[in-house]
This record gives sequence, C-alpha cells and structure tokens, in this order.
Amino acid sequence: MRIAILDNERDQLRLVTHTATNLGHECHEYADGALLLQAVQAQRFDLLIFYWRLPGIDSPALVKALRRAAGNRLPILFTTRRADAANMAMSLHAGADDFLISPISDVELEARIGGLLRRSYPALHEPQLVFGPYQFLPAWRTVKLYGVRVELRSREYDLALFLFQNTGRLLSREQLYQAIWGADFEVLSRSLDTHLSRVRAKLDLWPANGFLLAALRGFGYRLEAVLAQDEVQAGPISQQRLMKANSTGACGYASVSRPFKARSELIGQGAMRGDFEELTPVQDRASPRMERS
Repeated sequence: MRIAILDNERDQLRLVTHTATNLGHECHEYADGALLLQAVQAQRFDLLIFYWRLPGIDSPALVKALRRAAGNRLPILFTTRRADAANMAMSLHAGADDFLISPISDVELEARIGGLLRRSYPALHEPQLVFGPYQFLPAWRTVKLYGVRVELRSREYDLALFLFQNTGRLLSREQLYQAIWGADFEVLSRSLDTHLSRVRAKLDLWPANGFLLAALRGFGYRLEAVLAQDEVQAGPISQQRLMKANSTGACGYASVSRPFKARSELIGQGAMRGDFEELTPVQDRASPRMERS
C-alpha cells in the first residue's frame, strides 16, 4: 500500500521508510507539511505517518486539512518525543488515529502499521481472495497463479486486485486512474495502458486460465470470466445504456464470431502478449448505422 511519511529528521525518516518498505509498502517521503498536503490532494495514499511537532507547522491544523483532502477513511499515525497526556489528546482530537513515542522500535512500528491498515481496510486483510486459479494474499500483497507466485510491482498488484474485484464490470479509464493513482487522470499519459499490458502478460489473462482482459475503445476496460471455448456475445444495446453500464453491471459487445484460441496459438499467429482483445461497442437496433470508434 502507499504510505506518505513526513519528518524533518533524516534518521527517523529512514527508519520509518525502511520498516514500511520491508513490509511490502510503497513509501513517499516529505520534509514539508505543505508539500505533503499538496500530494494528498493530488494522489492516493493508504496511510500517513508524520512527526507531530515539526518546526513552523501547526500540526492540528495540518491534520484537519488532511482530513478535508482525503476524508476520514485515511488512517493517520503520528510520532512524538513528548509523552504528556495533553499532547496525545490534542493530536487524537484533531483527527489522528494512533501515535508512537520516540525512540521508535521497528517491531512496534510494524505492529502499529499493520493494526491501522487492518482496521481501515478489513477486506484487504482477509486470509486470501480466490478467483479461479488466481489466489490473492492481501496481507502479503502477493498473487499466485496455480500456486506459483507472480512478481508484481505495487501498482500492478493494486490494479490486478481492483480488476478481479470488479470482474464483469465495465471500468472507465477515469475510474481506474482514481482507484489506483488517486490523481487527475488528465495529467497522466499512457501509464494506465502500460500497467494493464504488464498485468495481462504477467498474470497470463487468457481464456485458458478463465479470464480475459478486454479493451472497449472509447469506454474503458473489462475483465471477463470466460471458458476456454466460449464466445463473448451480448445483444445490441444503445450507447446511452452502455455509458450507464457501471451502475448496472451490464455491457454490450459486438459478437466475436470465432471461439477464443489458446494463448500459444494466438502468439503463433503474431499476436503480442501485451495486446488487448478489442471488442467493439454495438449500437441500438433502431439506429441505421454506426461507425467504429
């Protein structure tokens, strides 16, 4: 998961970053509260860790601003060198979720990080999530295919899990950007396409394994649960209904006239593993013609 860390002491910053990284998390370091606030407003973080009494920073005001930017879901852990009750109460009343008193031990820090993430994201800390031959182990941010671990980067793992948790649902590019990056999708280039291509290749998302990742030009992406020789087919629906597919779970595709082929056969015919099977949205029966987007 993505963790933002704010501290002006380099040694403390290294300790927290090293501990969280060893747990499999992606860490982003900040030495300025204003920069942290800007980052939270533009990106998605799963946990914030910061020192409570930084010079020139009103910590209670910073916590309240962070809450306004990220909502109450985001857990906040602060560290302090003062163990007085008034300081603890002030931070908790401002909106922090937990605290640690310096000097910090890596064992205690691991326990606090794990506890906050389990409470804040209980679904991600189930023992395992199984989708056919794919086994996700959220506590270790690991995915296995037929029992063999697949090496994924942090965002690749987040993207893969999000796709499987939304199997059969049409997901727009905007939804995927917000869910994985938490940023304004317009400022990103083709990073999404690159990540999707890597996820498809690394997880071998082909009908032989029960899943196919399809791209719908102009609309988004959809992970389909399929059988090896199934055809993807749906009756014609209007583009207006297609745009509403996210709320209904329905999506219209033009019929694929041939059955799915094995991955090796497709590669033998020149298909690249990173290419997506493109399915064309179909129009309403009442419309006389349609142009492919």
